[in-house]
Amino acid sequence: MKTIDCRNLTCPAPVLNVKRALEEQSEIRVIVDDGAARENVARFSRNRGYQVTEHREESDWVLTICGSAAKTAHTSFPSSAGSRILLITSDRLGDGPEELGRLLMKNFIHTLLETSEMPSRILFLNTGIFLTCEGSDVEEALEKLQGMGTEIFSCGVCLDFFKLKDKLRVGATTNMLVTVESLLTAGQVIKL
Repeated sequence: MKTIDCRNLTCPAPVLNVKRALEEQSEIRVIVDDGAARENVARFSRNRGYQVTEHREESDWVLTICGSAAKTAHTSFPSSAGSRILLITSDRLGDGPEELGRLLMKNFIHTLLETSEMPSRILFLNTGIFLTCEGSDVEEALEKLQGMGTEIFSCGVCLDFFKLKDKLRVGATTNMLVTVESLLTAGQVIKL
C-alpha cells in the first residue's frame, strides 16, 4: 500500500495528491495534519465512493483509503452542472462604508428567501466565511436556505486562517478542488 505524506501542505495540495494516487491504485495510506487537510481528504474520498478509516498517530492523522470509485459512483460529490452558484468572498456587499456593506449583505441573504429562483450552491471564501460562523446576523437565514435545498460550503483554508473552524454553524467545509470544479461546471456563477 502506497503512503502519501501530506503534512504541512496547504489546500488544495493534499486533495490533489490523493486524487492522483487514487487514479493509480485503489488503496492508499495518507498522513495529514489535523484540520482542513484531514477533513478535505476524507470528504473528497468518501464523496467519490471510497471507504476511509482514520486514526491518530501522535499529532498527525493517518487515513486509509480503499475501494473503487467506479463501483460506488452514486456517492460521488453532487455535480454542479447547469446549476446557479453564488460565490461570496466578503461579509459585506459593495465597496462603501463597512456598516452599510454589512447591512446590504444581510438584506441580500434574507431577500434570497423570498425569491423563486434559489441558488443551488453558495460558496463562501475569504471574509465571506464570517457569514456562516457563530455570531453571524444571517445564520438563521442561511439555515433556512439550506433547508430549502441550497448547499452551503465554506473554505476550509479560510476557516483555519481566521481560526474559526470550530465556529462554523451553517453548511460544510470545502476545499479548493471542489470550489474550482463547482465553478467550472456551473451553469451560472454570480460573484458577490
